[in-house]
Formats: sequence, C-alpha cells, structure tokens
Amino acid sequence: MAITAAMVKELRDSTGAGMMDAKKALTENDGDMEAAVDWLRTKGLAKAAKKSGRTAAEGLVAVAVDGGKGVAVEVNSETDFVAKNADFQKMVGGIAAVGLGTSDIDSLKAADMGGKTVEQTVTDAVAVIGENMSVRRMAALEGGKVVSYVHNAAADGMGNIGVLVAINGDNEAFGRQVAMHIAAANPASLSEADLDPAVVEKEKQVQMDIARESGKPEAVIEKMIVGRMKKYMAEVTLLNQQFVVNPDLTVAAAAQEAGVEITGFVRLEVGEGIEKVEEDFAAEVAKLNG
Repeated sequence: MAITAAMVKELRDSTGAGMMDAKKALTENDGDMEAAVDWLRTKGLAKAAKKSGRTAAEGLVAVAVDGGKGVAVEVNSETDFVAKNADFQKMVGGIAAVGLGTSDIDSLKAADMGGKTVEQTVTDAVAVIGENMSVRRMAALEGGKVVSYVHNAAADGMGNIGVLVAINGDNEAFGRQVAMHIAAANPASLSEADLDPAVVEKEKQVQMDIARESGKPEAVIEKMIVGRMKKYMAEVTLLNQQFVVNPDLTVAAAAQEAGVEITGFVRLEVGEGIEKVEEDFAAEVAKLNG
C-alpha cells in the first residue's frame, strides 16, 4: 500500500511521533493506522492514541433530562456556521426533547415531531439551509436521578460535548461535578467490569511487547504488567480516575464522601470517531503537473 504524506501527518498528529518513525510504522504495517499506533507504542515512540478523540465533523450534541431518564443526541452539519444557526439549534433541541420518548436512533428518526418524522424534519432543513445534515447518534440513560452537563454550550442544553450521569442519592451538585469530570477526562467505562475484554487484552499485549523490548526476564515482566495494567485502569475507568475537582481522591472515593452512587454515564462529542478526509495538496499538484 502506498504511504501518503497525509497518512504520515495523521499518525504524527495522533501520536506525537517523528516523521520518519511515523512513516516506518505505516510501512511496517502496510498502512494500517491502528497497527502503526501499536507498533510505535511498542517501540516507545508514542503514547496511547485516543482514536475517538478527534473531532472531524461539525454540528451539536443536545441533552434532555426528565427525572430518572436522559438522552444525548448528536446532529451533524457540514460547517460550524450552521451549528451557530438559531433555526438549526431549535431543531436540534426539539429532536433531543422527542428523544426522551424513544429508545434508540431508529425509533428517534421515525418519531413524530410537529406532524413530521424527525428524519423528514432534518431532510426539510437540508433543503432550506443548503447543507447536508444527519441525526448520527443517540444515547439514553436511566437511573435514580440523571444529571446533565454540556461543554462549550452553543445554546441552552447543547454544545460540543454532552454528558449524562445517573446517580443514586440526592446530591445533584456532585452529579454535575462528575459530569464535568467526564467531559474533561473522557473515561472509557464506569469500572473495570464494564470494559470490553478485547480492549483490555489488547492493551495488556501492547504493554507486554513494550516490556519485552527492555530485555528483562519474563518473571520480571509479569510483575511489571500487573502494575502497568493497574495504572491503565486508573486512567480509563471513571470510578478509578483521579477526581478533577479534588485529585487527592478517586471519583469512587469522592462519590462515597458525597453519599452518592454513580450507576452509569453517557458522553457524546461532536464528530467523535469520524475521520475527516484531508486533501494531500502536494500530491494533487504533482498529479496535475505530471
């Protein structure tokens, strides 16, 4: 597979690796971006890349809460200008409100919104505003009490990141602090038990490969891995993370002090997981002159 300058740039941006190291990683792994990231980490040339952290589409995430139920909905647009449009914002807020009565993205799109389905409402807005739009994701959360937080709010209840936290206990202020923590720290799951076993196993394998590069005996490596995986869990699971409001406590310890049990959370960020196609202008110019 041909390794383009754009691919090298993407890998460098996501890992902080040098240009030649990034190119070699891609060459060694036949252009596979994920494998190249792991290869760089094994060689000690990159930190773990947050593959889902790159915002590559515009739009808004809106949240709506009614007692023990909350929903977060992502509606994409082509440009940030549309996300700032009052009509677009009104539509997105309406979609989130409708979402409280639905269970998944398909039922949301088919739900009634002022005499039309949500999907038809968006289609009509495309014709008026002149940009492609889509209701991309919806996540629902239920619990004793659901608290919401929106980061970089563009309007009431909508912005770049939307967070819902389900809690047992009457401390909404603490729930909001946890929601703000989630927006900033982006945990992968509530606890170790909720993590995808395949993700855990892959991380363990990467850490084993990194440790073996040091040339230490297998018995020593096994002990190293226990410590490294414990550190990994403290980084990616909400309850084990250091609480941003008080870094001396884990989120679990802070919740205990607040008399609250955190039972679940949702975090949606605009454009999360969408890869933006970047033009390799140098290559395009070379083609035109070739």
